[in-house]
Amino acid sequence: MIREINHFIGGRHVKGASGNFGDVFDPNTGEVQAKVALASAGEVKAAVANAQEAQAAWGAMNPQRRIRVLMEFYNLAKAEFDDLAQMLSSEHGKTVPDAKGEIQRGLEVVEFAIGAPHMLKGEFTDGAGPGIDMYSMRQPIGVVAGITPFNFPAMIPMWMFAPALACGNAFILKPSERDPSLPLRIGELLFEAGLPAGVFNVVNGDKVAVDALLEDPRVGALSFVGSTPIAQYVYQTGTAHGKRIQALGGAKNHMIVMPDADMDQAVDALIGAGYGSAGERCMAISVAVPVGEDAADALLEKLVPRVEGLRIGPSHDAEADYGPVVTGQHLAKIKSYVDTGVEEGARLIVDGRGFKMQGYENGYFIGGCLFDHVKPDMRIYKEEIFGPVLSVVRAKNYEEALELPNSHEFGNGVAIYTRDGDAARDFAHRAQIGMVGINVPIPVPLAYYSFGGWKRSLFGSHNQHGPDSFHFFTKIKTVTARWPSGIKDGAEFVLPTMK
Repeated sequence: MIREINHFIGGRHVKGASGNFGDVFDPNTGEVQAKVALASAGEVKAAVANAQEAQAAWGAMNPQRRIRVLMEFYNLAKAEFDDLAQMLSSEHGKTVPDAKGEIQRGLEVVEFAIGAPHMLKGEFTDGAGPGIDMYSMRQPIGVVAGITPFNFPAMIPMWMFAPALACGNAFILKPSERDPSLPLRIGELLFEAGLPAGVFNVVNGDKVAVDALLEDPRVGALSFVGSTPIAQYVYQTGTAHGKRIQALGGAKNHMIVMPDADMDQAVDALIGAGYGSAGERCMAISVAVPVGEDAADALLEKLVPRVEGLRIGPSHDAEADYGPVVTGQHLAKIKSYVDTGVEEGARLIVDGRGFKMQGYENGYFIGGCLFDHVKPDMRIYKEEIFGPVLSVVRAKNYEEALELPNSHEFGNGVAIYTRDGDAARDFAHRAQIGMVGINVPIPVPLAYYSFGGWKRSLFGSHNQHGPDSFHFFTKIKTVTARWPSGIKDGAEFVLPTMK
């Protein structure tokens, strides 16, 4: 019997009432393993009302008591770490070791959020004027929401809700309907950790649920991660309804390989960053830019056999380099991009389109694909493929290589491999990209720094986790105070100044 996945509202599972369901597939077999309820606008409004009622007491609680709940959640999640990874892997398709890495990166943001008492401290000026003191305070927004993508069903929700809850907000999570089980388990663990009922709610759904959250005036802020067209829609719709919006979009991450680079190190980086998690990462390297023909030839000589030798297996195979992609629809999309690249004239050196996994012939598997002689006007260069497809764009010199990521519409991440400190320093300063790696292929900042891209990779003025997360999920209030001291100044009709 196919199981049914519903919502988590007010500390309990709530059966979907809309009558609409989505399929949750097993990416290894292509079979439907569950049905997930898709919320109506009315169901979303009910969840918001529940969160609003619960938030007042939670927001009034002192920060140290709030973070004790997050500490207990951390302990509970670590206690069933392996089970959570298995659950994630079974719906997403990434390997269990990869799933464990994702959960760990999410929990590191929970660890960072435990520092909320420090992060929420305001400023104080004694004697700002005659008998006047000034101070600021950070206060919760109220009800906030997060809309998260299929590729990180554990990490990105934790990136959002950990600081949001630590700040005193109530949080509504609308996870991807493709892999919804782990977000629901997160809700259960938070409740078991002592979070009051209603402070964290999970509402499954599609565009109907998204629009309901964007339009509800009781939701004060919303964080989103997904494709650029949807990120732009979320930003424009949410801000039009008076919300604070943080919307992270797509990427096309380049890795510049200088002639002096350690080619073995560069190839290791490209294999892991380009093909890990079947390329379904917004920080995946999808464009390799060797500088000079000699460097390009040397790189490809080592890279081609590594791509051909990638070990692809079911998600429960701990020895696999990567598993299946998330759905059949996404598999077809990836293959169509490879078809397009061939039609555009790029040279397909390694073709993984025909790969079939023995015993899992109906699963959503694709072998690694590698293009050479890709040009900037090609669709496979301009658009995000989100699959195990790496494009090699040859650059004549450093300036031409730098111009490629700088002129691209996306600005999420970029990397350079070199032994030259001057080149690396120049690259770090001149790259028009939000996150830069120097001999680091996936420059995702640690939890106490903030994560976010530039250009059409981010809509809004706040990044995720790190200090920016506490700024995004709070409102700042500044107080100017003077206590009566027997001094009578009389009425003043001009703007107050420091005389």
